[in-house]
Amino acid sequence: MKGKKIASSLIAVLMLTGALTACTSKNNNEPSNDPAATKAPEASVNAGGVDTSKEAKLVYYLWGSEGVKNKEILAEINKKLKADLNATIEVKYIDWPDIATKYPLLFASGEEFDMSHASPGAPVSYFTLASEGALVDLTEMLDKVAPKLKAEIPESVWENTKYKGKIYGVPSLYSEYTPAGYAYRSDLLKKYGMDKITSIDDMVKYMDNVVANESFPPINGKAEDAANMFRMLVDTTGMWLNAPGISLNELNLVTKSPEDYKTVFHPAFTQEFEDWAVKMREWADKGYWSKDVLSATLGSKDNFRAANSAGYLTHAQDWIGQYGADLKAQPESDPYFFTFAEANKKIKRKMGVDNSTVISTNSANPERALMVIEKFMTDESYYNLIQNGIEGKQYVMENGVKKQPAGFNDKTDGGGFAAWSLRNDKFVVPTDTENPIRNSLFAEWDKVAIDDPYNGFSFDPTNVTTEIASISNVNSQLGIQLMLGKTSKDPKAAVAEYRDQLKKAGVDKVIAEVEKQLAAFVPVN
Repeated sequence: MKGKKIASSLIAVLMLTGALTACTSKNNNEPSNDPAATKAPEASVNAGGVDTSKEAKLVYYLWGSEGVKNKEILAEINKKLKADLNATIEVKYIDWPDIATKYPLLFASGEEFDMSHASPGAPVSYFTLASEGALVDLTEMLDKVAPKLKAEIPESVWENTKYKGKIYGVPSLYSEYTPAGYAYRSDLLKKYGMDKITSIDDMVKYMDNVVANESFPPINGKAEDAANMFRMLVDTTGMWLNAPGISLNELNLVTKSPEDYKTVFHPAFTQEFEDWAVKMREWADKGYWSKDVLSATLGSKDNFRAANSAGYLTHAQDWIGQYGADLKAQPESDPYFFTFAEANKKIKRKMGVDNSTVISTNSANPERALMVIEKFMTDESYYNLIQNGIEGKQYVMENGVKKQPAGFNDKTDGGGFAAWSLRNDKFVVPTDTENPIRNSLFAEWDKVAIDDPYNGFSFDPTNVTTEIASISNVNSQLGIQLMLGKTSKDPKAAVAEYRDQLKKAGVDKVIAEVEKQLAAFVPVN
């Protein structure tokens, strides 16, 4: 359905994420002039009966910025696609700072494109996009044009992508856990006679030692760390779990437990929250982060690598993947990770739908797009190009381990795509930049991980658009200050003011709407 504009709740989300500035992605990837890239495939009809005699030029939206060598990598991909499917792809990028506004606009504007990343946790939920008619129904198409892909993904994983019994996205096949936590220097830990951080009390002891003995703070970050402090509160408090309704990048709603997931509340109205706000003021006063944290521009990870911070707040997969870069910057640091949710056994299992590839209803070639997705996820030669780059240029393999080539310079030789949705465990190889603990750690978490009770739930904010916008405004001001101990008032007085502002913003109405929509919901797990 070309030119279709997605209405109601999708437009509502756009109103929440800021001004509707046009997404102006320039054409960064011109088709290659290489003869191999323009040669049409010998057969014009594939096994599924799709006519491939006419070339399909597909547009694929990904998050992040363009790598310096991405054009070269894409040219190699397009040579193969042209020969195999008589198709080429153009990758357009939505840079990280623009995701909150430009990603929703991508679907609401009626722009003609073919594929994109999607997730229940994206600025517009995968399930919202499905409910609004923004995504192609792949249920029958998979059997017809991508049977290998259909067979590759277990039925239980497909089940988690369904909305009202239909499949609207292709889920990844990558084992992953992303609980929030604190990456910290084990060399300093040992210096202070400590073994490991497994609790907030341990973390406080470590941070006190840093303040007393080092020239840098324990967490030298910026305002975005307020969300991480809130995650620490939620993850370490009872069986609280994040609930839908307010963006998880803010001070969001929670539920008391996985079993009681239909009773939703805002933590601000609890004693635990007030106690936490008092603690955050104590941490700020102790110097656990810089005094100018609200206006700082450099994040704690950058400061960590510059030897100007004793740790940084992130999620487990980021710590694991960035381990090599951390060691390169600080060879003695050997960073460990304190996972906030681990002690309370609240580590959530990532479902395939958390990283999915979807096809827009504005696509002129949905079948060909699905065939391309199949190639990326089931053909190792395609997989290596989109995930790793060109062998010998972006990577080399030594004894089964992926490494950077000799003389590699990321500023001149680097390249890569944020194509998480296309990952497949069977093609993943160890990398020398990744923490080797990944497999053993994930194996341990597999034994105790819980399912997200909201998997498959799509919250429609249409009836509370104004209220959510007002709550977001309260969070962006007083909420952030509370989580970083930077309120002008005593923290208890500031919490009282925060509660009052949330009430006036309509938080009760939002909670009632969430619970109303949850009433008939049954998790797909």
